[in-house]
Amino acid sequence: MPIGTDDLLVTLGDYVDRGPDSSAVIDWLIHRGRGGGLVALRGNHEVMMLQSRASEAVLRSWLACGGDATIASYATEGSVGRLVDVPDAHWRFLEGTRSWFEIETHFFVHANAYYDLPLTEQADFMIYWERFSEFDPPHNSGKVMVCGHTPQRDGRPKSVGHAICIDTWAYGGEWLTCLDVASGRYWQANQRGETRSGWLEDRSSRSLDDV
Repeated sequence: MPIGTDDLLVTLGDYVDRGPDSSAVIDWLIHRGRGGGLVALRGNHEVMMLQSRASEAVLRSWLACGGDATIASYATEGSVGRLVDVPDAHWRFLEGTRSWFEIETHFFVHANAYYDLPLTEQADFMIYWERFSEFDPPHNSGKVMVCGHTPQRDGRPKSVGHAICIDTWAYGGEWLTCLDVASGRYWQANQRGETRSGWLEDRSSRSLDDV
């Protein structure tokens, strides 16, 4: 999918950990954001990375959750990588990531949102850590939620009408998904360099009696 300079790209977090070059991912996001066409949300892996600076316990937990690969992507030749190797510009980018974002028809979070609370009152656990569930009620704003975090292991985004999860298990060998929320068309790429596209389908578990 070619992204134009006038397009607004909303990224849902988890730019770091497990992948082979987290530092290059953040470099790309910083470059994209210079033109004003990027809204970068924070994921739970960015939360762990930021908190690891102040807590040895969090640092150990983060390293065990893929942070070791992130640190390695910053390593200078002959070293294994350390937190101090992360450049200030990358820390500023991480600190500037948002918890949520909304437009007239949709709102975007990394993980999930309480249906009966405005976005300004959501708890960090829900925004960054909670699993997506097709059985959650629609948000009381009437807007469609777009989230990641919960891998759809069949490699297809899951839409239940009022909510869409586009985590399609890229780190597990499946697909990375980009969704045009206006049309419902999505584009995907995987680690083998393959690409494909499709259209959202309502994949809720409602029976015919519910329609």
